[in-house]
Amino acid sequence: MTEWEAGLDDEEAGAVMRTVVRQLKLWRESAGLTQAEFGVAIGYGEELVSSVERGRRIPRPEYLDRADEALGAGGKIAALKQEVAEVRYPKKVRDLKKLEAGAVELCAYNNSVVHGLLQTEGYARAVLSARRPPFTTDQLEQQVAARVARQGIVTDTTAQSVFSFVQCESTLRRPIGGKMVMRGQLERLREVSEFRNVDLQVLPLRCEENSGLDGSFRLLRLADGTTVGHVEVAHISRVIAEPKEVQLLNIQYGIIRAQALSPRESMALIEKALGET
Repeated sequence: MTEWEAGLDDEEAGAVMRTVVRQLKLWRESAGLTQAEFGVAIGYGEELVSSVERGRRIPRPEYLDRADEALGAGGKIAALKQEVAEVRYPKKVRDLKKLEAGAVELCAYNNSVVHGLLQTEGYARAVLSARRPPFTTDQLEQQVAARVARQGIVTDTTAQSVFSFVQCESTLRRPIGGKMVMRGQLERLREVSEFRNVDLQVLPLRCEENSGLDGSFRLLRLADGTTVGHVEVAHISRVIAEPKEVQLLNIQYGIIRAQALSPRESMALIEKALGET
């Protein structure tokens, strides 16, 4: 089993992993086990155990589960899985995920690709594979896993958040990943459009007025009443908190929604694109 390198390039991730490493080492030493003996007990090699305890590798959930059982930790080690899962993702992804999780309403316009919260795994992999310079194989898997993990806020039927997505029709026509990947993506859009907390609209190419020509963006209305914006261009991810800038994005999004087809009309266009794929 291949472990991902621990890309701990930020303080939060480093602090979490130092705590995890310290706990694992203390429990192992208290049990009187060498790294080699501990590796045998949990089904991993000594080299991997050493790499985890030196903070060079991020342990997978099953590693922590086996360690908890072998060391008789009574769930104390296994309880670290959530923290470890979070730092496995890049910092900008973690920060965005926290914002999304704290939002009571998320509004997003996309004119290049389908929004990340709506992407199938295959589509996400195709989008991320197109990056230049390219991700390494491990980095690509990390990015795909992070993107899929964020989608829980949309699929959670018990959540109270509401979502509004406007997709430029070009994102339905651009065959990213090939015919079968794109077909699966369109089917996913059809599925999500039926969620009661989701409004999905399409801005048709025939529309002479398009207020979203300058790029994709999103708005997140938080539980405390504030609203922030978010834009991502190339390798730059920026949260917008300045009230005047957020107000401009609010106005722009309202105009884009008015220019777009209604959810019912949008679904008909998605069905048409699906039939042509």
